Amino acid sequence: MPNSQNKSASERKPVVLMSMGAQERSGHDYQVMTRKYIAPLVEISGCVPLLAPTCFGEADIDQYLDLVDGVYLTGAGTNIDPTLYGQANLTPNKIQDRGRDSFDLPVIRRALDRGLPLFAICRGMQEMNIVFGGDMHQKVYAMPGFNDHREDGSAPVPEQYAAVHTVRLLPSTWFADLMQEEEFSVNSLHGQGIKTLGSGLEALAHSADGLIEALYSPGFAQFNLGVQWHPEWMASQNPQSVRIFDAFGAACREQVTA
Repeated sequence: MPNSQNKSASERKPVVLMSMGAQERSGHDYQVMTRKYIAPLVEISGCVPLLAPTCFGEADIDQYLDLVDGVYLTGAGTNIDPTLYGQANLTPNKIQDRGRDSFDLPVIRRALDRGLPLFAICRGMQEMNIVFGGDMHQKVYAMPGFNDHREDGSAPVPEQYAAVHTVRLLPSTWFADLMQEEEFSVNSLHGQGIKTLGSGLEALAHSADGLIEALYSPGFAQFNLGVQWHPEWMASQNPQSVRIFDAFGAACREQVTA
């Protein structure tokens, strides 16, 4: 039987970088990643996750990127440090993770410059916007004209992740072609949202109140996508999620055979 290390490139699954986040538990500092994010990457995209701690700075980012065929940035229970987009902190009681900020922001730019596929969810999409010079509404729920996009934290988890509003896709875009529909329902678990879209980004979908729900950078030819909702939740049971994770996996496989 041949050794697995001798597999040809065409047989090797793509490796995808996932950055972990800080979490304090009983006086100890943890680096964590939720299983719900990993599952569709493995089960639908057909990729192997490489989990990277973000608490040791950015010195090893290029070495990580040398090892992978794509980058997948997830949501988290933390907010991006608002000083990174020129604002004072309006949510001082909300946890921040400056280690993740200092790791993910350069990862995004360097991954894109290398031609690596990039998929970003919730906080990850917001990170993309900051990298391109955009900024955020720190309290979407307090802004006139916008709905409250937060979940009910006291509800059971399946209710928190239930579809609660629609997103409308911009017609005649690659994303609309991928999703095969112009409108569908999504979950919503975020208190912050994009205020000013970063230079070099284009919106791909909006919620009914006009908040940007999906974006990409057309200046990069490879698959790159940020979404504000959580397609990882029960992904295999959601046709829109399956299409997204399938497309990301296919883009990563192209890196393996390139």
